[in-house]
Amino acid sequence: MAGSNTNPSKCSKKLVVGIAGGIAAYKSAMLVSKLVQDGHNVSVVLSQGATKFVGPATFAALTGKAPVIDPFDPRFPLGPHIELAVNCDLFILAPATARVIAGCALGLANDLLTTLYLNLECPVVMAPAMSGPMWEKPAVVRNVEQLRADGVHIVGPENGWLSCRRIGPGRMSEPLSIIEACKPFLE
Repeated sequence: MAGSNTNPSKCSKKLVVGIAGGIAAYKSAMLVSKLVQDGHNVSVVLSQGATKFVGPATFAALTGKAPVIDPFDPRFPLGPHIELAVNCDLFILAPATARVIAGCALGLANDLLTTLYLNLECPVVMAPAMSGPMWEKPAVVRNVEQLRADGVHIVGPENGWLSCRRIGPGRMSEPLSIIEACKPFLE
């Protein structure tokens, strides 16, 4: 079909991409773009912190709809944590910061991302991103182990150059690696 920006040969899925407030949020634009190009219906949820790293206009342009930031967004009379979860095929949280990982692991519903996580009935893929010392902190290790035990699929993090000007663990996996890890849920 001329002018189409989707790949009709793939099965379209309803995806929600959550983006937490870390510098790795810039990589999420490529992730979202690739998912849309693959023909998926992608909604984006930005934490307040994420908006300090990437602008809502970026994701509106990539998905054709404004990202959700406000837990009381009037576009969702029942609440975005309810309506986005309905018929969602996959939730991808990238980057997943230490704060959001802790909130999900502990079952806290203290912001839109963690409340949405608690309401989802679909597979969840998280791509952690944080400094090396944070990633290796026993509390973070425990929280990630809890999420794995809860059935969350963790992608990465990788070793590499970090925004703290160090080389070490904590770098968010590249968007294509995240998509590769999501393939079992997208086919």
